[in-house]
Amino acid sequence: MNNPHQDRLVLTMAASQISEFYQLLQRGVVVPCRVGCPLGELLTDQWGIAADYVTERVTTVFLDHRAIDDVSTAMVKGGATIALSGAMPGLVGATMRRGGYYAAMRGAMTHQQEGDESDNQEAWVRLKLFNLLLPELGPGFLRRGLRMDGTELADFLRSKPDGFWQGCSAIVWNGQTVDTDRLMLYNGLNGSSSVFLTVTCEDNP
Repeated sequence: MNNPHQDRLVLTMAASQISEFYQLLQRGVVVPCRVGCPLGELLTDQWGIAADYVTERVTTVFLDHRAIDDVSTAMVKGGATIALSGAMPGLVGATMRRGGYYAAMRGAMTHQQEGDESDNQEAWVRLKLFNLLLPELGPGFLRRGLRMDGTELADFLRSKPDGFWQGCSAIVWNGQTVDTDRLMLYNGLNGSSSVFLTVTCEDNP
């Protein structure tokens, strides 16, 4: 969902530095999408994740903190929280696995579809990625872009060591190339405004 008044930051990073952003994806980031559709459609048609990857690699799915067994029937609402994970070890992992033998043990933790979400409309959802999905899906979401609170983003960037910025070949703020010092002066990072962050890899622009 495009917002012409939203500040935009594009960082071009060395491939070795992309993993520095995975902590944001694990904590949860806000991403644009069209809601009122099945979760499976969101994953494949909108976010470009291959259907066989969803089946084979995304073994644990939570929608609004409840486990999902069938992504083709679970409907996504605006403001929803979606958590995706690969296989987790132990009984907990087996219990949370989609369609697994122990799924019945979840009880109230299993998502139950409520109401009719047939309207396909632009909105935002909060996405969380875990374990092996971070390096496999993380770069794609960073490249497509995510929305962050300006203060949260500023705190994240200020916490990074010099080596992080040495791996950054370009900083573009609202269409203008800036250096690190100028970036930190902008109100969009020091205040509470919304910033649309895009991170591209210089080896794969």
